[in-house]
Amino acid sequence: MTLEIRRSVLADVPAARRLGDEAFGVPTRPAPVPDPDDWPRPHTRPWVAAVDGEVAAGLAVRSFTSWFHGARLPTAGFAGVTVAAERRGSGLLRPLMEAALAEARDLDETVSTLYPSSAGIYRGLGYEVVGAFEDVRIPMASLAAVAPAGDGVRTRRATAADLPAVRRVYEAWASAQNGPLTRAEAPFTMEPDEMVGPGADLTGVSLAVRGTGTEEVLGFASWSRGTGYDRTTTIAVDDLVALTPDAARALWRMLGSFASVVGQVEVCTSGGWSGTDVSRLVLPDHAATSSPRPYMLRLLDVPGALGACRVPPVRARVPFAVADPRTPDLAGAWTLEAAEGTVRVVPDDGASPGDRPTFTSGGLALTWSGAQSTANARLAGGLTGPGEHDTTWDALWGGRQVHVRDYF
Repeated sequence: MTLEIRRSVLADVPAARRLGDEAFGVPTRPAPVPDPDDWPRPHTRPWVAAVDGEVAAGLAVRSFTSWFHGARLPTAGFAGVTVAAERRGSGLLRPLMEAALAEARDLDETVSTLYPSSAGIYRGLGYEVVGAFEDVRIPMASLAAVAPAGDGVRTRRATAADLPAVRRVYEAWASAQNGPLTRAEAPFTMEPDEMVGPGADLTGVSLAVRGTGTEEVLGFASWSRGTGYDRTTTIAVDDLVALTPDAARALWRMLGSFASVVGQVEVCTSGGWSGTDVSRLVLPDHAATSSPRPYMLRLLDVPGALGACRVPPVRARVPFAVADPRTPDLAGAWTLEAAEGTVRVVPDDGASPGDRPTFTSGGLALTWSGAQSTANARLAGGLTGPGEHDTTWDALWGGRQVHVRDYF
């Protein structure tokens, strides 16, 4: 058997699509033949594994930036990972993933993320679940009971001229979280022709605003009405982002105004509907059902990822190490030095085994992202060694919730 791991070429597209149909289901309409001048799509790096000249596995790496700890971090987002049914379990996935990860490191992408079909597969490559993208369905009865907005906040429909303000609202929210895409790269940018106007993908974008004349945009909801006008129908909400409680109330009440002709809204959200999406805190009850899609994270450059972040303005010096047989690329020992909100990560060649907190790749992802505390990482086997620096590590990297609002 001859195995070749390589970047995909246009001639691989039919075989790669067949693998995708096998893995994720056959689309109702065939995808169009790709334009040679527009393939691969911007910010996309396709890869294949060929066995004896036949494409047997494939994936795509989406190059974008994500918010972590107030910094825009270059991110390698893995998508469409497929292996032919007859080749599963034959060892194709690891060399394919490792080649694509090596390229990501060469391109100075500091973290990698993905939505797994099976989390266990990717834990073997150093990823860990840190959050989830969720479709949450809320009955209209819950929205009809939302209290009116105060503070002069009202809603109106957005126009193309409002898109800069919509982007500012999203950035204000996203930059305060860990994980959201910056939406600076296609296809995640918020463009006027996609959001507003007669040819838009959405029915509307509604704004929560305050003031007259010079308005202040405090939130937005982008939504699609769907078909039908009875209690079995659903309004799909791609985004609901509010910067104040009254903005959230105004947007929920706008959606609730469809109660006589729609049965529920389905909101794309993240972080666990039970707690960390703060827009739900203004709802009078928690009647909802949720379909979560786990989101996994892996660091590619430990000093680069940690050193780019903004942290609380405390002075700290924390020795730590990463040791994980599954991720030899991350192995090393460092000293983290924090002062005035900035971080330096300095290699420590004098470290000895067991002399400092030692993370697995997954344990580092969990604690650095703020998804879990050091105590919980120890319970899960992601952290060993001395514990005297645990509270300092938590103080540096805790405090921001993990969110992601774009599926890829």
